[in-house]
Amino acid sequence: MRLKDRIAIVTGGGTGIGRVTARMLAREGAVVVVAGRRQAPLDEAVAEITGEGGRAVARTADLADPDQAAGLARWTIETRGGIDVLINNAGHSSRVRNIRWLPRAEWDAVLGVNLTGVYAITQVAIESMLARGGGTIVTVSSVAALRPGLISGAAYGAAKAGVRNLMGHVHAVYRNQGIRATTIMPAEVDTPILDKRPLPPDAAARATMMRPEDVAEAIMLCVTLPQRTVIEEIVMSPTVLRDQAADLAFNRDLGAPRR
Repeated sequence: MRLKDRIAIVTGGGTGIGRVTARMLAREGAVVVVAGRRQAPLDEAVAEITGEGGRAVARTADLADPDQAAGLARWTIETRGGIDVLINNAGHSSRVRNIRWLPRAEWDAVLGVNLTGVYAITQVAIESMLARGGGTIVTVSSVAALRPGLISGAAYGAAKAGVRNLMGHVHAVYRNQGIRATTIMPAEVDTPILDKRPLPPDAAARATMMRPEDVAEAIMLCVTLPQRTVIEEIVMSPTVLRDQAADLAFNRDLGAPRR
């Protein structure tokens, strides 16, 4: 119970990494606000947590809307008394990966969820953490922040690089006031977001990837370490690097005008 009575928000908490992380936080005694766009998976995640004796509540919010992102943090403060832990996990990627064909609407949507939404919720959370004497913010970025290309796409890579820089800013400015900020940059993880890829990976490809619990364990390490210690960044990759040649070829021309 290393997080007994701590108030935690997990965005993108209905599925994948967020759902596993929410359960792990609750097992350590945290009161978890499980947030996302769709009510049904959030309710399922809360039922899992409460079924194990944990404490959690579902709250819908579209992180693409900065007002809803900030509103999620304000609602948590008003109804739960504050925020001790913020896990920025919600993610969104474009269908078109090549900047040459990338529509503006897809660019805006990806930057909205992965960068602007994180800015909006983090800004409010910081105020509560300062009032409570500290807190921990963990943001799930991507290895695309370090190695951009056609697998992740122009918009996703740019957004994840931006949010990495944003967490670096939080770390530099607020570390001496007790706020820890960590960026985790995973490579391929077998989560439902893969189903929305231009070329969804098959079972053989997914078998080589990391699992949601792998990243969740890394998040928990950052959150549960003694307050005197912060992990600034973690880069995670599958041990076996799969052949991505087909993905690269497919993504290069997706969105090009028909001739």
